[in-house]
Amino acid sequence: MARDFIAEPGRAAYAANPASSRGRVFAEPTSPTRTEFQRDRDRILHSTAFRRLAHKTQVFVPHEGDHYRTRLTHTIEVSQIARAIARALGLDDDLAEALALGHDLGHTPFGHTGEDVLDELMQPYGGFDHNAQALRIVTKLEHRYAAFDGLNLTFESLEGLVKHNGPLVEADGRPVPRYAARGVPRAVSEYAALIDLDLDSFASAEAQAAALSDDIAYNAHDIDDGLRACLFDFEALAEVDLLHDILGGIDSRYPELERQRRIHELVRRVIAHFIEDAIAESRRNLEETGAQSIDAVRARRAPIIGFSAAVAATEKQIKEFLLRNMYRHERIGRVRVEAAEVIRDLFPAFFAAPGMMPAEWAEAAKRGAQNEARLARLVCDYIAGMTDRYALAEHARLFDVTPELR
Repeated sequence: MARDFIAEPGRAAYAANPASSRGRVFAEPTSPTRTEFQRDRDRILHSTAFRRLAHKTQVFVPHEGDHYRTRLTHTIEVSQIARAIARALGLDDDLAEALALGHDLGHTPFGHTGEDVLDELMQPYGGFDHNAQALRIVTKLEHRYAAFDGLNLTFESLEGLVKHNGPLVEADGRPVPRYAARGVPRAVSEYAALIDLDLDSFASAEAQAAALSDDIAYNAHDIDDGLRACLFDFEALAEVDLLHDILGGIDSRYPELERQRRIHELVRRVIAHFIEDAIAESRRNLEETGAQSIDAVRARRAPIIGFSAAVAATEKQIKEFLLRNMYRHERIGRVRVEAAEVIRDLFPAFFAAPGMMPAEWAEAAKRGAQNEARLARLVCDYIAGMTDRYALAEHARLFDVTPELR
């Protein structure tokens, strides 16, 4: 029998409650030892897609060094921040953690480069979106359970994976501005036709906390990786007021601090600054709105978890700095060009000869061989699931020359 969590100390009225979850597509007995959201978290942790994140690029490919972030280390860092924010606000930290752990499951090899190229190649067949791919993974592509495809996650986890960045459509059904030109990703719209994910509403406060934690983690840790890779120096950071002030405080107290400790002290203080502001601002939002249920959070026309206006402006400033000085850096750009070539070579090769894919994929291709769009999506799923090193190995198996991505 599931535990009653309504009266659990510290749980807010607006938090997601595992005891009153909207449930799973395929009915399952409840667990005597875990809540529904704990089970979701554990299923994501044990998934094949989660393990593959260890060898997928965040910004640097693995050849750059062992200590830079991968998708897996980034994901773990996001989950730690999400739990901290959720606990402080009386949210269900298991759901927040599950969504943080699952938010990047749909990412391709070679970071956003792989996503951009697959989206370009898939334009005739509905495009590619990593959030939509995460939904495909947890509802279709994971083959772990005898009774169903996917992970059979709860409604709250599914809606969080799809809507952690906000609604996908307006109240009248029109796509929101970020999807206005191309429409809602096909994988999402097709699944939502079967299971209503309320695409015109926000997801839970837990999902919003996971999304905000993603921003906090990658901003702070990309500063860390960028400094250690010497893509920019401390002096360049001075153009961001917050970073200038934090560095000044560090140097005033620890004037002889060595470079590595100075970097870590900077990153530690940046993370704390954003977490503390997010907790304070979100608490104000929750008190002002008087939200007394998860449905009240969903019904709002603006996120309830977020930064204050001043810190949101600072966060934008950091993003702009990293775009100019890191993501568009010549070293990163050179690797991106070569990584794009790998994906552009692999897709038409497997599309023309799907039998070159592993047996399970080749058999699936045979079953859908007469449908070009279905075959393209199958090839896309196969490539999107690759790790960086597996993509390079497959390229080396099929082609005479493979880029080293250095």
